[in-house]
Amino acid sequence: MNLLAELSALLTPNELLQGKDIPERYYTPYAESPLAAPLAVARPDTLEKLVSTLAIAHQSACPVIPQGGFTGLAGGANPSPNSLVVAMERYCGIEEIDTAGATVTVRAGTPLSIVQAAVAEQGFTLGIDLGARDSCQIGGLIATNAGGNRAIRYGVMRDQVLGLEVILPDGTLVSSLNRMLKNNAGLDIKQLFIGSEGTLGLITRAVIKLYPALHTPVTCLLSVANAENVTALWRAARTHLPDLLSFEVMWPDFYQFMSSRMPDTPFPLPAEDSFKVLLEYASPIQTAEDLQSALTDTLGAWLESGLINDATIASNLDQARQLWHIREGLPMDNLPALLNFDVSLPIADIDPFVQRCTSQLLNTWPSVICLPFGHLGDSNLHLGISLNQETPNEAAQMAVCELVYRLIGEMGGTISAEHGIGRYKKAYLHHSRHAPEISLMQQFKQLLDPSGRMNPGCVL
Repeated sequence: MNLLAELSALLTPNELLQGKDIPERYYTPYAESPLAAPLAVARPDTLEKLVSTLAIAHQSACPVIPQGGFTGLAGGANPSPNSLVVAMERYCGIEEIDTAGATVTVRAGTPLSIVQAAVAEQGFTLGIDLGARDSCQIGGLIATNAGGNRAIRYGVMRDQVLGLEVILPDGTLVSSLNRMLKNNAGLDIKQLFIGSEGTLGLITRAVIKLYPALHTPVTCLLSVANAENVTALWRAARTHLPDLLSFEVMWPDFYQFMSSRMPDTPFPLPAEDSFKVLLEYASPIQTAEDLQSALTDTLGAWLESGLINDATIASNLDQARQLWHIREGLPMDNLPALLNFDVSLPIADIDPFVQRCTSQLLNTWPSVICLPFGHLGDSNLHLGISLNQETPNEAAQMAVCELVYRLIGEMGGTISAEHGIGRYKKAYLHHSRHAPEISLMQQFKQLLDPSGRMNPGCVL
């Protein structure tokens, strides 16, 4: 029997999509045009069917592309015409919330927002949150080691996972659903799969840490004169605001661009030549009213010392959402041939990198638009770069990528803070990893997937 015949015998017509029955969403990356459709899309709803699906694909030597919410920006879940997409959307649900141990056991296809809501009902919060919460899935977050907006407080996804279950490329099930904070029984195997982008196996279930539920966050927007003061403000915020949740920085060009492209959104601080810092914090003990009172005193001291130039505190959730809406930078998506960069550098080197990168871009492409923003406190910088040309020039875009990633390497940063390497950053991996590191990655890949069928072309 061939691959499709065996899969048809295993899966229902709703679980196996073929040919014209495959919706475009399975081969259309976020904010991109559709690719070629895969050979088929398998959507099993049980663990047994997932194991059998991978075993059948292994026996048929068919490439397998694991797919979660398909919200990544590095092409890590992009299928090829001869591949089998294994979509996890139907293998979803929360299996257990352990209130004594403060953990949740969840299936990989569960959207992040569903888990957030479920644990909130039990008095807990997750340590991970990001804008794609309604569509991204737990398995994909683990596979890409997502960070999001709360990393400065709770860490990245790698810090949240206690236990993991995966299916190896040949269909072998490895279940290590540990629920203890301390477990030093040999090598921590789960860490091999966190951030591996589906190249070593298919993540099926996870045990994730929980934290005490937070009261409504307090959100404020600050105006800061220069990059040095932004760094000093980060240190001060960590010292004086122990419940700090988010520390988001918008460079002057970013904020000015947004103010000119979002006429229906209130901008509470003028778009002057200064940095804007979106600061959010929340406590499991103190209410928003108590925190806001303390914040008012802190902001007053910062204003008096010259650390900040101006400040506004959101008085309700709608105003807080408006501030976050500015930070999300959605008008960038309308720029022609936009290139999104998600990189990381030591905090002290972030603004020097921005200045060097912008200068070098302008020297070659005088009409370039470069919009920097990011989390900063967790070293994460985003760059939206457009050559501002209606007709995309692929060679020029590749030159921009090489310029950015080469400079990242020279300054000791990494070409991927979130979203992984995928297919789009594979050619630039050497800017962040030395040859022995890449060789070790290749050895792990060879050990677990000697035929190279699991998400081929991704990362390595």
